[in-house]
Amino acid sequence: MNDLPVESLLAGSVGLSSPPPGLEIGRSQRGRTLHGYRLGRGPLRVSLIAGCHADEPVGPAMLRRLVGRLAGAAARDPLLEEISWWIVPHVNPDGEEANAPWTERRCPAADHRGQTDEVYDPGAYLRHVDREPPGDDLEFGFPRSPGDDGARPEARAVAAFLSAAGAPFHLHASFHGMGFAPGPWFLLEPSWADRTGALRDSLREKVAAMGYPLADPDRRGEKGFVRIDRGFTTRPDSEAMRRHFLERDEPETAELFRPSSMEYVRSLGGDPLTLVSEMPLFLLATGGSRPSPVGTEGRLRFQAWLRDLLGPAEGSEAVRRAAEAGVRGMPLRDQMRLQLAFLDQALKTVRMSLDDGDPNARDSMVDS
Repeated sequence: MNDLPVESLLAGSVGLSSPPPGLEIGRSQRGRTLHGYRLGRGPLRVSLIAGCHADEPVGPAMLRRLVGRLAGAAARDPLLEEISWWIVPHVNPDGEEANAPWTERRCPAADHRGQTDEVYDPGAYLRHVDREPPGDDLEFGFPRSPGDDGARPEARAVAAFLSAAGAPFHLHASFHGMGFAPGPWFLLEPSWADRTGALRDSLREKVAAMGYPLADPDRRGEKGFVRIDRGFTTRPDSEAMRRHFLERDEPETAELFRPSSMEYVRSLGGDPLTLVSEMPLFLLATGGSRPSPVGTEGRLRFQAWLRDLLGPAEGSEAVRRAAEAGVRGMPLRDQMRLQLAFLDQALKTVRMSLDDGDPNARDSMVDS
């Protein structure tokens, strides 16, 4: 399988690209259109989504670029001949609009190659960031059953779009981000942990070559996060989420968690490799006396600390003050490079599993 054309995908303006019109697969809570794309005709079946958490904009930006590349490819392009793609670049257009006051405020920077890039304005981010609480969280909002009308319309629309594929997927990726972390973090399907050694080695080498450390928290199974090895953890799980809140004596919150997109895709059959990328909007230097941003409570404490430190500063002044405190924006192209590298390695891992005769994977390998 050919490598994804990462650098050509990243060429041009750093800002959000506009893909061609897609299928209207549904409407948001506020009536905005959700666009889905069905591209390619190959036997390898791949579903990609982003924007489940609306304060994580880089995944949607990357998928819009990928859709544009695939839609403009020649008919004989291997990416179309070998793969069938189901892509929803942004599953949450209402959340995208709510976060526009900061996602549209970017500051000039250089990527790891020293080339022109952009980072987000930390002052604008802290003043305007908007994140859905449990119950409105689209990643853990997929329908429990075909008649689950309590799920958000966006999740029901994406579920219907994916289920209409008519056969199991081999790979599903949900592209996420983190507000603040030392470096990128990669989450994998638990049942594929022993089949992803080459993927993990390649991603670690890529991250190191770009000059970034890895985020490597050990959350000891909390919410389904079980450390696999350096920089890699199992993806979260709705049952583990519910247990977490039940143990905290918060049954009402526990009940709000529905299946994740990863669990939903696996419910369609087969043995798909599911994965989640977690790219930090802002990188944290090691050391220093500041709150930890891990977990919901930690994230809120950290944001309050940094908000006080930055005061009313915006733009380059906010970037400068944040850097003095050991907080710097991660260049957008570098975030997308690592998302695409993760996807590229996942495609190769699934293809290798099929070529090696994995019966679970091969059972779902059908012609489109």
